[in-house]
Amino acid sequence: MAQPNVNDWNSQVITEFRTNGGKVKQFGRQPLLLLHTKGAKSGQERINPLAYLADGERLLIFASRAGAPTNPDWYHNLIAHPDVTVEVGTEKFDATASVVEGEERDRLYAKQSSVNPAFAEYQQKTTRKIPVIALVRKAS
Repeated sequence: MAQPNVNDWNSQVITEFRTNGGKVKQFGRQPLLLLHTKGAKSGQERINPLAYLADGERLLIFASRAGAPTNPDWYHNLIAHPDVTVEVGTEKFDATASVVEGEERDRLYAKQSSVNPAFAEYQQKTTRKIPVIALVRKAS
Protein backbone atom coordinates (compact mmCIF):
# COMPACT_ATOMS: atom_id res chain seq x y z
CA MET A 1 0.00 0.00 0.00
CA ALA A 2 1.34 3.43 -0.93
CA GLN A 3 2.34 5.82 1.86
CA PRO A 4 0.19 8.97 2.10
CA ASN A 5 1.99 12.03 0.78
CA VAL A 6 2.48 14.59 3.56
CA ASN A 7 2.65 17.39 0.99
CA ASP A 8 -0.79 16.42 -0.37
CA TRP A 9 -2.21 16.37 3.16
CA ASN A 10 -0.62 19.76 3.96
CA SER A 11 -2.00 21.21 0.71
CA GLN A 12 -5.52 20.10 1.64
CA VAL A 13 -5.21 21.57 5.15
CA ILE A 14 -3.78 24.84 3.77
CA THR A 15 -6.62 25.15 1.26
CA GLU A 16 -9.28 24.53 3.92
CA PHE A 17 -7.52 26.96 6.31
CA ARG A 18 -7.54 29.74 3.73
CA THR A 19 -11.08 29.00 2.54
CA ASN A 20 -12.52 29.05 6.07
CA GLY A 21 -10.63 31.96 7.66
CA GLY A 22 -8.21 29.75 9.57
CA LYS A 23 -10.61 26.98 10.57
CA VAL A 24 -9.89 23.35 9.67
CA LYS A 25 -12.65 20.93 10.62
CA GLN A 26 -10.49 17.92 11.49
CA PHE A 27 -8.60 19.97 14.11
CA GLY A 28 -11.75 21.04 15.94
CA ARG A 29 -10.99 23.77 18.46
CA GLN A 30 -7.19 23.47 18.22
CA PRO A 31 -6.02 26.78 16.74
CA LEU A 32 -3.85 26.47 13.66
CA LEU A 33 -1.48 28.78 11.89
CA LEU A 34 0.38 28.54 8.62
CA LEU A 35 4.13 28.90 9.04
CA HIS A 36 6.09 30.09 6.00
CA THR A 37 9.78 29.19 6.24
CA LYS A 38 12.68 29.31 3.83
CA GLY A 39 14.31 25.94 3.13
CA ALA A 40 17.58 25.64 5.08
CA LYS A 41 19.42 24.32 2.00
CA SER A 42 17.13 25.06 -0.95
CA GLY A 43 16.05 28.56 0.06
CA GLN A 44 12.58 27.70 -1.31
CA GLU A 45 9.47 28.77 0.57
CA ARG A 46 7.79 26.03 2.59
CA ILE A 47 4.37 26.29 4.26
CA ASN A 48 3.34 24.10 7.16
CA PRO A 49 0.05 24.07 9.08
CA LEU A 50 0.81 23.90 12.81
CA ALA A 51 -1.05 23.92 16.10
CA TYR A 52 -0.19 26.92 18.22
CA LEU A 53 -0.69 28.37 21.66
CA ALA A 54 -1.09 32.11 22.20
CA ASP A 55 1.15 33.49 24.96
CA GLY A 56 0.64 37.23 25.30
CA GLU A 57 2.05 38.83 22.15
CA ARG A 58 3.82 35.62 21.15
CA LEU A 59 2.53 32.58 19.30
CA LEU A 60 4.11 29.31 20.40
CA ILE A 61 4.62 26.35 18.11
CA PHE A 62 5.90 22.90 19.00
CA ALA A 63 8.29 20.77 16.91
CA SER A 64 6.54 17.57 17.99
CA ARG A 65 6.32 15.74 14.67
CA ALA A 66 3.74 13.59 16.48
CA GLY A 67 6.49 12.15 18.70
CA ALA A 68 8.84 11.07 15.91
CA PRO A 69 12.51 10.56 16.90
CA THR A 70 13.70 13.57 14.86
CA ASN A 71 12.64 17.20 14.61
CA PRO A 72 10.44 18.23 11.66
CA ASP A 73 12.04 19.80 8.58
CA TRP A 74 10.34 23.14 9.28
CA TYR A 75 12.25 23.33 12.59
CA HIS A 76 15.61 23.06 10.81
CA ASN A 77 14.44 25.67 8.31
CA LEU A 78 13.57 28.26 10.96
CA ILE A 79 16.82 27.63 12.85
CA ALA A 80 18.68 28.45 9.62
CA HIS A 81 16.31 31.31 8.70
CA PRO A 82 14.44 32.68 11.77
CA ASP A 83 12.63 35.35 9.75
CA VAL A 84 9.29 33.76 8.93
CA THR A 85 5.80 34.68 7.77
CA VAL A 86 2.73 33.59 9.73
CA GLU A 87 -0.92 33.29 8.74
CA VAL A 88 -3.46 33.28 11.58
CA GLY A 89 -7.11 33.40 10.61
CA THR A 90 -7.23 35.85 7.71
CA GLU A 91 -4.19 37.83 8.88
CA LYS A 92 -0.67 37.44 7.48
CA PHE A 93 2.42 39.00 9.08
CA ASP A 94 6.20 38.72 9.35
CA ALA A 95 7.69 37.35 12.55
CA THR A 96 10.94 36.25 14.12
CA ALA A 97 11.25 32.72 15.48
CA SER A 98 13.31 31.82 18.54
CA VAL A 99 13.66 28.61 20.52
CA VAL A 100 12.41 28.77 24.11
CA GLU A 101 14.75 27.05 26.57
CA GLY A 102 14.89 25.75 30.14
CA GLU A 103 12.13 26.18 32.71
CA GLU A 104 10.16 28.48 30.41
CA ARG A 105 10.14 25.79 27.72
CA ASP A 106 9.00 23.16 30.21
CA ARG A 107 6.22 25.39 31.57
CA LEU A 108 4.94 26.28 28.10
CA TYR A 109 5.07 22.68 26.83
CA ALA A 110 3.12 21.57 29.93
CA LYS A 111 0.55 24.29 29.24
CA GLN A 112 0.11 23.10 25.63
CA SER A 113 -0.15 19.50 26.86
CA SER A 114 -2.94 20.48 29.27
CA VAL A 115 -4.82 22.26 26.46
CA ASN A 116 -4.18 19.46 23.96
CA PRO A 117 -3.27 16.11 25.62
CA ALA A 118 -1.92 14.73 22.33
CA PHE A 119 1.22 16.81 22.99
CA ALA A 120 1.85 14.94 26.25
CA GLU A 121 1.62 11.69 24.26
CA TYR A 122 4.05 13.01 21.65
CA GLN A 123 6.64 13.77 24.34
CA GLN A 124 6.20 10.28 25.84
CA LYS A 125 6.74 8.64 22.42
CA THR A 126 10.19 10.18 21.87
CA THR A 127 13.49 10.46 23.72
CA ARG A 128 14.18 13.97 22.37
CA LYS A 129 12.96 17.05 24.21
CA ILE A 130 10.40 18.55 21.84
CA PRO A 131 11.39 22.14 21.00
CA VAL A 132 9.09 25.06 21.76
CA ILE A 133 9.43 28.02 19.40
CA ALA A 134 8.15 31.53 20.02
CA LEU A 135 6.99 33.58 17.05
CA VAL A 136 7.14 37.33 17.65
CA ARG A 137 5.48 39.71 15.21
CA LYS A 138 7.85 42.22 13.61
CA ALA A 139 6.97 45.89 13.85
CA SER A 140 5.35 47.01 10.60
